Amino acid sequence: MTTPAPTEAELEILRVLWARGASTVRDVHDVVCGSKDVGYTTVLKQMQVMHRKGLLVRSDRYRSHVYTPAHSQEKTQRQLAGSMLEQAFGGSARHLLQSALAGRKVDARELGEIRALLDEYERKRK
Repeated sequence: MTTPAPTEAELEILRVLWARGASTVRDVHDVVCGSKDVGYTTVLKQMQVMHRKGLLVRSDRYRSHVYTPAHSQEKTQRQLAGSMLEQAFGGSARHLLQSALAGRKVDARELGEIRALLDEYERKRK
């Protein structure tokens, strides 16, 4: 069974957990409420739903539940990118890259990094 793609609100919680590591709901709430007005019970409910969906792992070893992401940031990003590639660009990596570059100004440093990634990808394929 495949884990469902996280929503934007779920991604915000996942970003906190990827940055902090294993955390309680209180820990996550403290970070999230620093950028927007959200209640503790809202974060609690969201994390409980994420646990049921398989996005989070919950440890019951401590007095408070401690949550960790079920998957790495890289795996989640690959899943989201693959899904977007198929849904929005018909599987065309060229169209994805073309749209991403046309959508904002990209500096020379970032273009160099993209070229290096493409060169590395090509070397690995051989």
